[in-house]
Amino acid sequence: MIRSRALLLPILLLSLAAACRSLRFELQSGHTKCITEDIKSNSMTVGKYSVVNPNEGHPMPESHKLTARVTSTYGNNYHYADHVESGQFAFTAAEAGDYMACFWTPDHQPPTTVTVEFDWRTGVASKDWGSVAKKGQVDLMELELKKLQDTINSIHEEMFYLRDREEEMQELNRATNSKMAWLSCLSLFVCLSVAGLQLWHLKTFFEKKKLI
Repeated sequence: MIRSRALLLPILLLSLAAACRSLRFELQSGHTKCITEDIKSNSMTVGKYSVVNPNEGHPMPESHKLTARVTSTYGNNYHYADHVESGQFAFTAAEAGDYMACFWTPDHQPPTTVTVEFDWRTGVASKDWGSVAKKGQVDLMELELKKLQDTINSIHEEMFYLRDREEEMQELNRATNSKMAWLSCLSLFVCLSVAGLQLWHLKTFFEKKKLI
């Protein structure tokens, strides 16, 4: 029993770490800030952002608007919103790699600083478990088991993903080593050829001068 708990503890910690993706940052007018996230293919990801009202209880100032864009490694556009106070996006990654969420604000005079709250969740953390429990009418234990099962599946997929990346790196290393071996042989051949030509030239020169 103790051993089972010890095995479940890292899984729970990974689940909690994946869920903590919320952050807050400041963005000056006329500037851009980008945030990247490494996402596996066929993984669900959701995000939401909003501008913090500097004057709570009053309308949002017109200067506190931003433009947001989410793109993939290959430049595919997954979300775009222009001159908004808040927004959200959700999609399933078509290809693995670094996805980038960029935010920028128009240039204002005098300059203003906009505070943005951004929450980006991927994989297990992107699922709304509260809604799952409410819709399915499942008890707390079943809900926790569903969480653990999905977390284990996510870790399993991550292991296969890392294994594929490792095979790609090994193939690249083998190809690089093969090219380096050919380059070394070619360099050695060139050096020996140059040395042979030098010896032949010197021998011919000394024979013409009748020194040998």
